[in-house]
Amino acid sequence: MSDPAPDPAPPGSEPTPPHGAHGRPLSRRQKWVSYKDSPYFPATVLLLILAAAAGLFAGSYTYAMANPTPHQIPTAVVSLQETARGRAFVTAMDEALDTSLHVHRYDTGVQAREALEEQEVFAIVRLHGAGVSLDVAGASGAAVAQLLTESAVKVGDRLGVPVSVTDVKPLQKGDPRGLALFYISLAAVIVGFVGSIQLSVHARALTPLERIVFTIAYSMLGAFSIAAVVDWWLGAVDLPFLESWLILAFTMFTSGMVFTMFNTLMGRWAMLPTWGLMVLLGNPSSGGAVSWPLLPSLLGHIGRWLPPGASVNAQHTAVYYQGHQRIFPFLVLAAWSLVSCTVFWVWRHRHPGGRDHMPQHAAAAT
Repeated sequence: MSDPAPDPAPPGSEPTPPHGAHGRPLSRRQKWVSYKDSPYFPATVLLLILAAAAGLFAGSYTYAMANPTPHQIPTAVVSLQETARGRAFVTAMDEALDTSLHVHRYDTGVQAREALEEQEVFAIVRLHGAGVSLDVAGASGAAVAQLLTESAVKVGDRLGVPVSVTDVKPLQKGDPRGLALFYISLAAVIVGFVGSIQLSVHARALTPLERIVFTIAYSMLGAFSIAAVVDWWLGAVDLPFLESWLILAFTMFTSGMVFTMFNTLMGRWAMLPTWGLMVLLGNPSSGGAVSWPLLPSLLGHIGRWLPPGASVNAQHTAVYYQGHQRIFPFLVLAAWSLVSCTVFWVWRHRHPGGRDHMPQHAAAAT
């Protein structure tokens, strides 16, 4: 027989307090440990991170692009300083641009044009009959070319000097603002690290070598798709297809391996430094949407050392300055890729993927 139920407490008496370990209220430390082990902790952290990221994203792009201001615009001057008219025009241009004209003097127009082809200068100023001739390069930055043109015309009217303006490097008709190259580079950067994220989620069991091989594969196919859509389908930009395709593939691979590196070092929080490096800092400072002379000085210098800036620079030269491609952007991409692959390979045991990190039954199934 079961024991009889205890007599209920008499009316008006105090209830018997709970006893034992389960009856004690949790301490602050115990509550904190319980909260950290619950799904609410990462959700709360993500809530705060996303709120901060939204503000930083809007702020970084607004700071870099909303009010572009000239800082230093390299300009070739051909034999103008020898005449009073030339000195007066250059000085007035400098003042009109808030002392942002960085003058490079050349003896001949051929030397100045070569400097423009090498992207060492953005414009050429020279004597032309009774007036002054200004050659601008719209391909080097539509906003810079427009700024120089407007300033030169105003200065010429004020000084009574006729000014003729010629765009010797015009943008292609399908891309009148020069933004297409920025967009395709942006697509390569974002799809590059998103692809790596998806491999980590849906192909977690890949070994380190397999992960690198598949990153190369989706980079090659994704880059081909970007170039084909923009050139062959939309006809927005006439790309040197093979060169542009390989630049985009190199960019996607670099972006994907940067995420893989951070995933190895930081686990599930790898998106934070990847997003910060590539999107918050890299894309606004790339010079794609706003040419680097109009960017805040620090961004203009930093951007060239980051993958998005290197990609835009290489693509821009490939399309508009054929025969004058520079090695520096490729060295930047190669350095980021090499560092990322090396970190991933050396500390591959820390990466959350791989067959060794899977349960035995799952590993056997694969």
